[in-house]
Amino acid sequence: MLHKTFVRAPEWEIVIGLEVHTQLSTSSKIFSGASTTYGAEPNTQADAVSIALPGVLPVLNKGAVERAIKFGLAVGAHIAPRSVFARKNYFYPDLPKGYQISQFDLPVVGQGALTIQVEPLSGNGKSYEKVVRITRAHLEEDAGKSLHEDFHGMTGIDLNRAGTPLLEIVSEPDMRSAAEAVAYAKTLHSLVRWIGICDGNMQEGSFRCDANVSVRRPGAALGTRREIKNLNSFKFMQQAIEYEAQWQIDTLENGGKIHQATVLFDSDKCETRAMRSKEEAHDYRYFPDPDLLPLDISPQWIEEVRATLPELPEAKRARYVSELGLSTYDADILTGSREMAGFFEAALTSLTPIPSPAGGRGEQAKLCANWLIGEVSAQLNRDGLDMVQCPISARQLGGMLKRIADSTISNAGAKEVFRTMWSEGGDADAIIEAKGLKQVSDSGAIEKLVDEIIAANPAQVAEYRSGKEKVFGFFVGLAMKASKGKANPAQLNEILKLKLTK
Repeated sequence: MLHKTFVRAPEWEIVIGLEVHTQLSTSSKIFSGASTTYGAEPNTQADAVSIALPGVLPVLNKGAVERAIKFGLAVGAHIAPRSVFARKNYFYPDLPKGYQISQFDLPVVGQGALTIQVEPLSGNGKSYEKVVRITRAHLEEDAGKSLHEDFHGMTGIDLNRAGTPLLEIVSEPDMRSAAEAVAYAKTLHSLVRWIGICDGNMQEGSFRCDANVSVRRPGAALGTRREIKNLNSFKFMQQAIEYEAQWQIDTLENGGKIHQATVLFDSDKCETRAMRSKEEAHDYRYFPDPDLLPLDISPQWIEEVRATLPELPEAKRARYVSELGLSTYDADILTGSREMAGFFEAALTSLTPIPSPAGGRGEQAKLCANWLIGEVSAQLNRDGLDMVQCPISARQLGGMLKRIADSTISNAGAKEVFRTMWSEGGDADAIIEAKGLKQVSDSGAIEKLVDEIIAANPAQVAEYRSGKEKVFGFFVGLAMKASKGKANPAQLNEILKLKLTK
């Protein structure tokens, strides 16, 4: 009986390579002007080129090429000065031409690398950094889609996706666990969204992964791989790789052989099953497309595209640590998406013009990071929202953080301001005024309050002065209650200690 739960076997090594199909964010298809908008009625975006009417000719989309160059620059890859489009021949009902225009020998993007941070999926062990090599990234067109529901036993064909521009990103077989594969896919997903070449919507098929999995004895030659097709969630990727690896280990240990194949992952049964034998390159009979000239990319064009690149996540993380004094952990989370990093920087800009008693931009950056990683992220998760849907703006959050930094409100008061802004809107100052949340920072008023509490509780004063310092919390509680929670905690603690010591 095959296992459905992966059991790590130290005498076996898993080898994983990923092929990621990234839908490029152009408004039109790669070889025609037809729209790429998602969700249109079936076959309403299938123009003459998409459905391969006789006599039509493909015209390359410049925007798709520029997005491919952008990706290559982001991963430090070689950009080919000349690349060639080829015809990949195979028959499938949703492939109108009977071939797919792709790239084979001369892709637009050559070898590069991506640095990933690996978090163990089990929660055990430490996180670590790893570099995964990228073999190539090539441009190609997508096929249509076969629909099997509601057709009374027949299959419907929707050609809206046919001709949609894809960048297929192929890694080296450098990953040795499902955790590494998931970390690589997540990092790649974040990067293509960060540089604006793909919206990364996995539910709509904008970011699809194929995993090539094999097992071997440590130090042995590579084993026979099986390719798991169309993984459209990171959770399914983990489950599929772990099941497939365990299946291969069990098969080999039981005296069987692994045959190269393409497999599908059944998420309901949490298992892989063979779909067809795996094709090799020669099976597709690649040859240069006679309708498309070689693609020439000049150094000047590359530099023009380079100028449009934003600061990349790795550089931004390093800057947050070196210039703002944030921890590596905080910097990693804040650069998890371009939207999060942008929100952080905008909120920090709103905060920094007001001096902080703690002093220094680093203290303010830490305050801002704590709120974003803590309260803001938690509330987004509770409401099922992402960063772009956050109901409060960076300016609003920055305005509230100013009032924490200048001691106008306490942390408890800030949480009430935050809840109100989230549900009702408004600026921090107006909410503080309306709800009477301003802290009492008048040392004279706090001293008077403390004197009255000390005078009313001589027994507890005697306990404190005899060395029972836990009684201090008793006095803090009384003082905060008497001030209705408005006494500045730092000032209150200082005055209380001074008075009790006397």
